Amino acid sequence: MIRATFFSLGLFVFLWGVTFLFVDKMIMASKDETARPKEFRGLFTSINADHQAVFDPPEWCAFSLMSVGSVTMLYAVALPRRKA
Repeated sequence: MIRATFFSLGLFVFLWGVTFLFVDKMIMASKDETARPKEFRGLFTSINADHQAVFDPPEWCAFSLMSVGSVTMLYAVALPRRKA
């Protein structure tokens, strides 16, 4: 069970990294017009002129996520099998 959990988490992180390879910028539509304070979650976000949050991931983010996901999947494959 833990093998499948680690493999699925690694695959999820790896696929987010692949997604960030193809995305330059994401504009999130929101219903509230207020500007949110900059927190840790808003580390790479900014507010544009239309009061929309813009997520602009740095180039290293995609490669970091892909490498962490790959190592996690390799770890899941290398886990020893359970003895019944």
